[in-house]
Amino acid sequence: MSETIQHEDGRVELKDYATIRSSPLYNEDLAPVPVEKRDWTTYNYAALWVSMAHCIPTYILASGLISAGMNWWQALITILLGNTIVLVPILLNSHPGTKYGIPFPVFARASYGTLGSNLPALMRALVACGWFGINAWIGGEALQTFFSSLIPGWKTLLGGPVGGYTPTMWLSFLLFWALNLYIIYRGMDLLRKVENWAAPFVLIMTAILLGWALWRAGGVGHLLRDPGRLNSWSAFRPIFIPSLTAMIGFWATLSLNMPDFTRFGRSQREQVIGQTVALPTTMTVFAAMSVMITSAAMVIYPAQPPEQLWDPMKLVGLFDQVWIVAISMFTVVVATLAVNIAANVVSPANDFANAFPRWISFRTGGLITGIIGILIQPWRLLANPERYINGWLVGYSGGMGSIAGVLIVDYWLVRHKQLALPDLYRKQGAYTYAQGWNWRAVAATLFGCLLAWIGLIVPLLRPLYDYGWFVGFAASAIAYYVLAKLSPMRQSAVLEAQT
Repeated sequence: MSETIQHEDGRVELKDYATIRSSPLYNEDLAPVPVEKRDWTTYNYAALWVSMAHCIPTYILASGLISAGMNWWQALITILLGNTIVLVPILLNSHPGTKYGIPFPVFARASYGTLGSNLPALMRALVACGWFGINAWIGGEALQTFFSSLIPGWKTLLGGPVGGYTPTMWLSFLLFWALNLYIIYRGMDLLRKVENWAAPFVLIMTAILLGWALWRAGGVGHLLRDPGRLNSWSAFRPIFIPSLTAMIGFWATLSLNMPDFTRFGRSQREQVIGQTVALPTTMTVFAAMSVMITSAAMVIYPAQPPEQLWDPMKLVGLFDQVWIVAISMFTVVVATLAVNIAANVVSPANDFANAFPRWISFRTGGLITGIIGILIQPWRLLANPERYINGWLVGYSGGMGSIAGVLIVDYWLVRHKQLALPDLYRKQGAYTYAQGWNWRAVAATLFGCLLAWIGLIVPLLRPLYDYGWFVGFAASAIAYYVLAKLSPMRQSAVLEAQT
């Protein structure tokens, strides 16, 4: 790497780069990306979001909302609104990645401290491990259906159920798990290539499935005419509020760690346009396609229960033609692989590397992510839609919102986008604070988490939990800004960055 990191706003000279490289806070995976190695374009960011949004968890989002009582348009508006809201913190936290070429855990050092950054990084990492496990299980189910369509008797080939699932299901799960780690070991360039071709492929195949369903059913079916059970605001609000929080929680993790991707961006304009165009529209359109496919499937397979038809893998399993099942499941595998690596491996791999830079590399961090993803037992989370949406999605959103509030206020309002890049890698520097911890950021984050989660303990405060992301974000942002004003931090970082 050169000794000068350039960006669109100027240059940052790393005059003592050799000293920084010897720091225990440095490794090659966490190093700032030089401008000559930044080659992600508008299309790359749009493709990233398209490929991440076109996944099974997105497909079944609408089903969870409709099963709660919403009609189709109420569900889609909730999804669109949630993704439009979460786009704001995503773009705000993307800026430092492109400007300084740094990943999320290094960016967090500015606000939390060189050691304190491990608090938000590991909180984010544990959530990502859970998502990794969820998507790995879904991918394993797709492989199981794929193999079943090609190999007669595949499901019982290795015997009866073990732990509630057949040995071949566990084998399919582990095969998909290993495929994720293989791509991670090949590096970010292969990831970018996978995302680029996965995005249009999955969209085209889903459109073909939609066309087939509409043709077989002779229309969209009755689901689009169902008025739903929530026909008044008093009935709609108790479902809408936690559901909106869950939609924000769906990408609340990425709202923190987008610098992991925008550090490779050629310009702020390209990353902003790519993300803004792709995220809200893709999530809503894909959910709409799932609604129409399911509605048509209810006409095609009237004897099947609705929950069977909302799950695309179970729906495809009803098809008679082996080649259709095989192509459909291959599409699911590609879609799940793309979102799992981009959304759930890149960040925790960097986060674990940040905690122990000298011992854990990006690849080792990816392996740790995969192991924890198994230990979390994702098959239990997916077994219950209520546990998935109101437990998993709403639950962690409060913590992610609390971190986002601190990061955004610190970077935009306290530091005015100015960071001292070399000090982010120094054990003794502007971001050392009190032995590596910025107590203001930690206190604000814990305060946000307390307010967001206290409703789990105190029934009267349950609405705070339902608004978890909003409560955590607002509480931590206000608390951090007040603490930063009452107890100002050293300004050497800002002054050095501006000179």
